[in-house]
Amino acid sequence: MSMMDRLNQIESTFLDLERQLSEPEVYQDRQRYRELTRSHSELAEVVSVLREYRAAVAEAQEARDLMKEESEPEMADFLRDSLQDAEARIEDLEERLRMLLIPADSRDEKDVIMEIRAGAGGNEASLFGGDLFRMYDRYADRNGWKLEILSSSPSDLGGFKEIIFALHGKGAYSKLKYESGVHRVQRIPVTESGGRIHTSTATVAVLPEAEEVEVKIEPSDLRVDVFRSTGPGGQSVNTTDSAVRMTHVPTGVTVSCQDEKSQLQNREKALRILRARLLRVEQERQQKEQAEERRLQVGTGDRSERIRTYNYPQGRISDHRIGLTTYRLDEVLDGDLEEIIEALAVADRAEKLKELARGE
Repeated sequence: MSMMDRLNQIESTFLDLERQLSEPEVYQDRQRYRELTRSHSELAEVVSVLREYRAAVAEAQEARDLMKEESEPEMADFLRDSLQDAEARIEDLEERLRMLLIPADSRDEKDVIMEIRAGAGGNEASLFGGDLFRMYDRYADRNGWKLEILSSSPSDLGGFKEIIFALHGKGAYSKLKYESGVHRVQRIPVTESGGRIHTSTATVAVLPEAEEVEVKIEPSDLRVDVFRSTGPGGQSVNTTDSAVRMTHVPTGVTVSCQDEKSQLQNREKALRILRARLLRVEQERQQKEQAEERRLQVGTGDRSERIRTYNYPQGRISDHRIGLTTYRLDEVLDGDLEEIIEALAVADRAEKLKELARGE
């Protein structure tokens, strides 16, 4: 189906929605009226730009027709300028229409659950995990998002072996979805006496937070084990069995939470993390079934993929998916991620536009 066929289909749907919204019986059914209004609103911008595009095409054609008959030089120049102006608008409007036809990611407005785990590199990897957590914490603060720690496992020298946290705020997933993958750091560790540069890694997973209606978990599918919380070095933190390990038996997905003193609070947090992970499992299963060739985000998003390198001696950050290099290491680690995230979003849109063109 060509781009114009898609646009004509959208306009036809838009007009049908307008017709339904004018019917008295629809207005009396408040639930249906809200659903139709939302659908109508989602299509309104596309239809408006399409009508602008048609008007520009008609204007250009009129200018061409008049130029064929016009013998007066001044009028011919005026018509030529009008044609150039119309053609420039047509080009801009075509680009806007292509962008509007890119399917929206329904998860973009969701809150996020992020997981950071130390990878290769021992204590240095845990310290780097802590650096990444602080980077996202500061980025969240810049965006006015609220951060909530769900689970953490501090390391002996600082940093985290693992930390899981939620970010609540407008557009959190739309910006952070590109952060999934393996992050690599190159620097001299604080424990290194010889001054040698070491390479360590930490894995970041970004999950849209799942609502209860999206992921139904039957109580009979859960196995819940309780144990005493432990801190760095294995020492006991609690004298009661408040920590929770929750296993979803059908899939084998396991979550542990021990940050709260209350077993009930740990259970609630574990269930939220479990829902997010199960939603991701289901989405990955659907993608495999549909054999989607287009990537849902820049890179594969696979957690084993090295996506970015933080080189301290050179003050350099390189994002390997799009070949971006910036020498603003300190600013980025202080939460100034916007340049990198915007570049990834632009590359993602470009990839989707190519896919859209291939489908025409």
